[in-house]
Amino acid sequence: VQLVESGGGLVQAGGSLSLSCAASGRSFSTYDMGWFRQAPGKERELVARIMWYGGGTYYADSVKGRFTISRDNDKNTLYLQMSSLKPEAAAVYYCNIVWSGRPYGSWGQGTQVTVSS
Repeated sequence: VQLVESGGGLVQAGGSLSLSCAASGRSFSTYDMGWFRQAPGKERELVARIMWYGGGTYYADSVKGRFTISRDNDKNTLYLQMSSLKPEAAAVYYCNIVWSGRPYGSWGQGTQVTVSS
């Protein structure tokens, strides 16, 4: 599965942004998927995860209640709706397959999210 993230940009604190992840291949609908992010000088972390059927979502405590992960298996696309953004959310956001709680597969180029205070 090849993954291409998009939708990042510059947003003011408190604003919203919607990310998309387009997946190639016919097996997208069989994989649990996640959004990860990596800020400068920090390790990449899992932000949200959604199971293959569209349920079973998980959110990191830092984004719970403000971010929503979703997917459209017919369109082979993963989404992340982010609201009430805080400056600490600034990072490069990546999508990837989640397998046994860990990222699995090649990383895409990511999409940069910048939050101004």
